[in-house]
Amino acid sequence: MSFASEFKQFALKGNVVDLAVGVIIGAAFGKIVDSVVKDLIMPVVGRVFGGLDFSNFFVMLANPPAGYNGPMTYEALTKAGVPLFAYGNFITVAINFIILAFIIFLMIRQINRLKLAEAITPAAAAAPATPEDVVLLREIRDALRK
Repeated sequence: MSFASEFKQFALKGNVVDLAVGVIIGAAFGKIVDSVVKDLIMPVVGRVFGGLDFSNFFVMLANPPAGYNGPMTYEALTKAGVPLFAYGNFITVAINFIILAFIIFLMIRQINRLKLAEAITPAAAAAPATPEDVVLLREIRDALRK
């Protein structure tokens, strides 16, 4: 088997394709959760805690360049090349992770409930129909016993 055909066989396996789809959907879902946290949840948290904005919590590890007159925000200092210990961004990412994990937990929990409900349905609980040849053999057996 040539290298190209072996790679093609590997790449087209169902598991690899399913994994690729999962990664793509996961990346898109991550962007959605990031937006929900950044644009919806963090402003509410900031408002509740008196205008708190985690993204601007950082420690400068070096002084800004000489003559820097810009704002002392994370974005501006990063663009100016100042090394920052940005623990506020870490808090934001940790909150993103917790929310994402909670949403995935709820989704998996619901999927498991649906699978359990599907397994309990009467159609699944009913015994499969006995094949016709088995029924005929049983009738013959019963007739011979008489």
